[in-house]
Amino acid sequence: MATSKTGKTGSAGLSAEERAAMKERAAEVRAEARRAKGAAKAEADRNDLLAKIEEMPEPDRALARRVHEIVTAAAPRLAPKTWYGMPAYALDGKILCFFQSAAKFKSRYATFGFNDTAALDDGSFWPTSFALTAIGPAEEKAIADLVARAVR
Repeated sequence: MATSKTGKTGSAGLSAEERAAMKERAAEVRAEARRAKGAAKAEADRNDLLAKIEEMPEPDRALARRVHEIVTAAAPRLAPKTWYGMPAYALDGKILCFFQSAAKFKSRYATFGFNDTAALDDGSFWPTSFALTAIGPAEEKAIADLVARAVR
Protein backbone atom coordinates (compact mmCIF):
# COMPACT_ATOMS: atom_id res chain seq x y z
CA MET A 1 0.00 0.00 0.00
CA ALA A 2 1.08 3.53 -0.64
CA THR A 3 2.01 5.79 2.23
CA SER A 4 0.18 9.11 2.49
CA LYS A 5 1.68 12.50 3.33
CA THR A 6 0.74 11.88 6.95
CA GLY A 7 2.77 8.67 7.05
CA LYS A 8 -0.35 6.54 7.22
CA THR A 9 -1.03 3.68 4.89
CA GLY A 10 -4.14 2.62 3.05
CA SER A 11 -6.35 4.19 0.48
CA ALA A 12 -8.14 6.38 3.01
CA GLY A 13 -4.96 7.40 4.82
CA LEU A 14 -5.95 5.53 7.98
CA SER A 15 -3.48 3.87 10.32
CA ALA A 16 -3.78 0.17 11.10
CA GLU A 17 -5.20 1.10 14.53
CA GLU A 18 -7.81 3.38 12.97
CA ARG A 19 -8.83 0.70 10.46
CA ALA A 20 -9.14 -1.82 13.32
CA ALA A 21 -11.35 0.61 15.27
CA MET A 22 -13.59 1.08 12.24
CA LYS A 23 -13.90 -2.70 11.86
CA GLU A 24 -14.82 -2.93 15.54
CA ARG A 25 -17.50 -0.28 15.05
CA ALA A 26 -18.95 -2.17 12.08
CA ALA A 27 -19.08 -5.35 14.20
CA GLU A 28 -20.81 -3.39 16.99
CA VAL A 29 -23.46 -2.12 14.58
CA ARG A 30 -24.08 -5.64 13.28
CA ALA A 31 -24.36 -6.99 16.85
CA GLU A 32 -26.77 -4.20 17.82
CA ALA A 33 -28.97 -5.06 14.85
CA ARG A 34 -29.14 -8.70 15.93
CA ARG A 35 -29.99 -7.98 19.56
CA ALA A 36 -33.43 -7.76 21.04
CA LYS A 37 -34.52 -4.38 22.34
CA GLY A 38 -35.04 -3.36 25.92
CA ALA A 39 -33.45 -4.82 29.04
CA ALA A 40 -31.74 -7.71 27.23
CA LYS A 41 -30.03 -5.32 24.81
CA ALA A 42 -28.98 -2.98 27.62
CA GLU A 43 -27.49 -5.89 29.58
CA ALA A 44 -25.68 -7.20 26.49
CA ASP A 45 -24.29 -3.72 25.75
CA ARG A 46 -23.08 -3.34 29.36
CA ASN A 47 -21.46 -6.80 29.24
CA ASP A 48 -19.71 -5.90 25.97
CA LEU A 49 -18.36 -2.72 27.56
CA LEU A 50 -17.09 -4.60 30.63
CA ALA A 51 -15.46 -7.23 28.40
CA LYS A 52 -13.65 -4.50 26.41
CA ILE A 53 -12.36 -3.02 29.65
CA GLU A 54 -11.04 -6.41 30.77
CA GLU A 55 -9.19 -6.80 27.45
CA MET A 56 -7.21 -3.60 28.06
CA PRO A 57 -3.65 -3.74 29.36
CA GLU A 58 -2.81 -2.01 32.63
CA PRO A 59 -2.88 0.85 33.53
CA ASP A 60 -5.67 1.51 30.99
CA ARG A 61 -7.81 -1.26 32.49
CA ALA A 62 -7.73 0.30 35.97
CA LEU A 63 -8.49 3.75 34.56
CA ALA A 64 -11.38 2.45 32.45
CA ARG A 65 -12.85 0.55 35.41
CA ARG A 66 -12.73 3.68 37.54
CA VAL A 67 -14.19 5.87 34.77
CA HIS A 68 -17.03 3.35 34.39
CA GLU A 69 -17.78 3.51 38.12
CA ILE A 70 -17.71 7.31 38.15
CA VAL A 71 -19.84 7.76 35.00
CA THR A 72 -22.50 5.24 36.01
CA ALA A 73 -22.74 6.77 39.50
CA ALA A 74 -22.86 10.37 38.22
CA ALA A 75 -25.41 9.69 35.48
CA PRO A 76 -27.24 6.37 35.93
CA ARG A 77 -29.51 7.14 32.98
CA LEU A 78 -26.59 6.85 30.53
CA ALA A 79 -26.48 3.53 28.66
CA PRO A 80 -23.08 1.80 28.75
CA LYS A 81 -22.02 0.36 25.38
CA THR A 82 -19.00 0.07 23.13
CA TRP A 83 -18.17 2.54 20.41
CA TYR A 84 -15.30 1.87 18.00
CA GLY A 85 -14.22 -0.79 20.47
CA MET A 86 -14.06 1.70 23.36
CA PRO A 87 -16.19 2.01 26.48
CA ALA A 88 -18.83 4.66 25.84
CA TYR A 89 -22.02 5.97 27.40
CA ALA A 90 -25.10 6.96 25.42
CA LEU A 91 -27.98 9.32 26.13
CA ASP A 92 -31.13 8.66 24.13
CA GLY A 93 -29.16 6.39 21.78
CA LYS A 94 -26.39 8.91 21.04
CA ILE A 95 -22.86 8.57 22.42
CA LEU A 96 -22.32 11.28 25.01
CA CYS A 97 -18.91 10.37 26.43
CA PHE A 98 -16.22 7.73 26.00
CA PHE A 99 -12.94 6.37 27.32
CA GLN A 100 -10.08 5.74 24.90
CA SER A 101 -7.20 3.62 26.14
CA ALA A 102 -3.65 4.76 25.46
CA ALA A 103 -2.73 1.33 24.14
CA LYS A 104 -5.49 1.29 21.51
CA PHE A 105 -3.84 3.97 19.39
CA LYS A 106 -0.34 3.68 20.86
CA SER A 107 -0.78 7.02 22.57
CA ARG A 108 1.09 8.49 25.52
CA TYR A 109 -2.07 8.77 27.64
CA ALA A 110 -5.66 7.58 27.84
CA THR A 111 -8.41 10.08 27.16
CA PHE A 112 -11.89 10.72 28.45
CA GLY A 113 -13.93 12.61 25.90
CA PHE A 114 -17.34 13.99 25.05
CA ASN A 115 -19.25 14.16 21.79
CA ASP A 116 -21.27 17.12 20.59
CA THR A 117 -24.42 15.83 22.32
CA ALA A 118 -22.83 16.74 25.68
CA ALA A 119 -24.13 20.00 27.14
CA LEU A 120 -20.67 21.36 27.96
CA ASP A 121 -20.81 24.55 25.91
CA ASP A 122 -18.96 27.40 27.59
CA GLY A 123 -18.88 30.45 25.33
CA SER A 124 -17.22 29.80 21.99
CA PHE A 125 -14.31 27.63 23.23
CA TRP A 126 -14.31 24.61 25.58
CA PRO A 127 -12.51 21.28 25.97
CA THR A 128 -14.15 18.07 24.79
CA SER A 129 -11.37 15.60 25.59
CA PHE A 130 -9.12 15.17 28.60
CA ALA A 131 -5.81 13.34 29.01
CA LEU A 132 -5.98 10.81 31.81
CA THR A 133 -3.01 9.15 33.52
CA ALA A 134 -4.38 8.64 37.04
CA ILE A 135 -7.63 9.16 38.92
CA GLY A 136 -7.43 10.67 42.36
CA PRO A 137 -10.12 12.52 44.30
CA ALA A 138 -9.75 15.72 42.22
CA GLU A 139 -10.02 13.86 38.89
CA GLU A 140 -12.95 11.79 40.19
CA LYS A 141 -14.83 14.94 41.14
CA ALA A 142 -14.02 16.65 37.83
CA ILE A 143 -15.20 13.65 35.78
CA ALA A 144 -18.39 13.28 37.83
CA ASP A 145 -19.13 17.01 37.55
CA LEU A 146 -18.52 17.06 33.79
CA VAL A 147 -20.70 14.01 33.20
CA ALA A 148 -23.52 15.39 35.34
CA ARG A 149 -23.33 18.71 33.47
CA ALA A 150 -23.17 16.97 30.09
CA VAL A 151 -26.50 15.14 30.54
CA ARG A 152 -28.56 18.23 31.37
